[in-house]
Amino acid sequence: MTRSPTTVSPPRLSRLDHLSAAERLEQSRQLSRKTRTSVLEMIQHAQLGHIGGDFSVTDILATLFSSVLHVRPEEPLWAERDRFILSKGHAAAALYATLAHQGFFPIEDLLTFMDPLSKLNGHPNRNKVPGVETNTGPLGHGLPVAVGSAIGSALKDQSWRTYVVLGDGELQEGSNWEAIMTAGHRRLGTLTAIVDRNRLQQGARTEDTNTLEPLADKWRSFGWEVHEVDGHDHAALYDVLSAEPGDRPRCVIAHTVKGKGVSFIEDRVEWHHKVPTQDQIEQARREIGE
Repeated sequence: MTRSPTTVSPPRLSRLDHLSAAERLEQSRQLSRKTRTSVLEMIQHAQLGHIGGDFSVTDILATLFSSVLHVRPEEPLWAERDRFILSKGHAAAALYATLAHQGFFPIEDLLTFMDPLSKLNGHPNRNKVPGVETNTGPLGHGLPVAVGSAIGSALKDQSWRTYVVLGDGELQEGSNWEAIMTAGHRRLGTLTAIVDRNRLQQGARTEDTNTLEPLADKWRSFGWEVHEVDGHDHAALYDVLSAEPGDRPRCVIAHTVKGKGVSFIEDRVEWHHKVPTQDQIEQARREIGE
């Protein structure tokens, strides 16, 4: 017997329900600081990476993995886990650092980022990295996979949820809008799409390349429940991402700053994949507070 996609999943206890709200938020903020510091070290070691997009999505990843997702780092393929897909796969360093600090694999592995034969490629690879749900890199593919995942949970009468993080520039890919239309039509309430709305893409601002506004209205018109939040406010992110699912897919437009946390990187288009000098690394570490 299959479950209708409109069925609402019963509440599930969070791994951090035993903590107070203040303690939970502090854990999330600490994970963000550790992740940003690790990303600096990884990019310095590899002399490659996408530091701007890594830092815009870091607080979203920290909130998800520290207190929202039902996952087991010691059992990455636990059948009842929530599914998480990083569609903007070029921010792989932020995902790897988050996973390592949550115990999916040794932190020491982070300094193999981009090395020959390393499991930590420039884009996530599910066959190599525990905690990576699906390979991503070509833009516009993560949301269609997430829609399939949400349909799968409904067909199997399972209560796990699917979360996907999209870059805003990535929304210029038509495949996303086919997926958005399908999810709205099927009323996939267990699906949450998070748009990392930093308003920059490689080489230009999104609105100069191909305007996205009115973005929230576009998602609503396809039958989605839409929320807009500060993408660096851990409390606001937790509230909207942990809310019980309804009978429609949920879109969270997270307004972020590319390069968040480091003054000379923030909102600067050239830092899409620029590598900091040693002096800049030291300044960045001081500003992050590690």
